[in-house]
Amino acid sequence: MKKTCIYVDTSVIGGCCDPEFMQWSNALLTDFKLGFFNLLLSELTDAEIYDAPEEVKKIYSDFRQLSLDIIKITEEVIELTEAYLSHNILSKNYRSDAIHIAAATIAGADLIVSWNFKHIVHFDKIQKFNAVNIEVGYKPVLIYSPLEVTRHDD
Repeated sequence: MKKTCIYVDTSVIGGCCDPEFMQWSNALLTDFKLGFFNLLLSELTDAEIYDAPEEVKKIYSDFRQLSLDIIKITEEVIELTEAYLSHNILSKNYRSDAIHIAAATIAGADLIVSWNFKHIVHFDKIQKFNAVNIEVGYKPVLIYSPLEVTRHDD
């Protein structure tokens, strides 16, 4: 049986060190360690972690070792990002959030997991991202928080 491929954005990694989110982010990390899901990360995630606090960098090394693939930010990713921005799903100030969605979509992720409720895990935004995906020939992508995805709760 094919494992679900999950793209994790930077908020989930940082969430492992944040008291509000750590239970669920760490539980999702455990799910990856136990092989329940395949993990996808991107070059953008690498770049965003570069200036993170040391404790976040340490957690990221765990995620990085488990990653099935590091998605490159290609011209195709940038084109889909621009489509999201031109449809006013997000403003140019939140371009990196659009890049995460585009990278995951083009890589064929089954799910995107994020704690970003304003720009990513938001009913209205999800519908709009998927409308653009369908319009330009990609499949819709499911977007959830770690709380909704993890198999572990402690």
